Amino acid sequence: MVTKLKQYNPSANDLVNDWQVVDASGQVLGRLATQIATLLMGKHKPNYVPHMMSGDFVVVINAEQIKVTGLKAEKKIYKRHSQYPGNLKEISYEVMHDRHPERVIELAVKGMLPKSKLGRQMLKRLKVYAGAEHPHSAQVLGSERRDAREAAAAAKAEAETAKAEVKKPAAKKAPAKKAAPKAKAEVKAEVAPAAEAETAKAEVKKPAAKKPAAKKPAAKKATATKAPATKAAAKKPAAKKPAAKKTTAKKSDDSGEK
Repeated sequence: MVTKLKQYNPSANDLVNDWQVVDASGQVLGRLATQIATLLMGKHKPNYVPHMMSGDFVVVINAEQIKVTGLKAEKKIYKRHSQYPGNLKEISYEVMHDRHPERVIELAVKGMLPKSKLGRQMLKRLKVYAGAEHPHSAQVLGSERRDAREAAAAAKAEAETAKAEVKKPAAKKAPAKKAAPKAKAEVKAEVAPAAEAETAKAEVKKPAAKKPAAKKPAAKKATATKAPATKAAAKKPAAKKPAAKKTTAKKSDDSGEK
């Protein structure tokens, strides 16, 4: 049997970012850079995920007191090029350490972070200072007291829930209905069939309700249609008969000739 485990994928709200202070005085550059990169990526946490910002903010102090081993101080060279021909710039480690001791640590850590957008965001969380003073004391103090604040908030929430449970009144039970005596139940059982028989008889005796006779709208329509025809006939004058008169006139002429 192969057991499938669900992949751990936390949300951004589940991740907590603390502030870490690292003292670089007397430490080796490479060893210190690996520790800082681990803190920035969040690999020191059990909820580390490589595709999210699960690391912490890191404040490095006393960067001017960093050291390197072997002949790196003499042979190590920092190079940069602007992609134009003949524009190669080279700076030795000694010069870089004297001018900008913060850049020595920043460049070492940058090479150990992912070469992506996420890696560039992690590098922005790195704060390096040459001396022992830094302006992030409030953030560091807040992250140190975070556990105490969370514990106090959890205790307060538990106390409030306990008070709410105590204040809740007990639910009142509905009073139990008294059982009717057997004698009344028997009487009701006897009366019920008799009442049913009487209602059945009354329904049988009732005559069927007479339905009202339906009106005949057809007859009215016929009369209504006939009325205008008779009126039209009454208004029309009688037609004259000119043919009859002509025949009489002809007959009179014939009789005179005879």
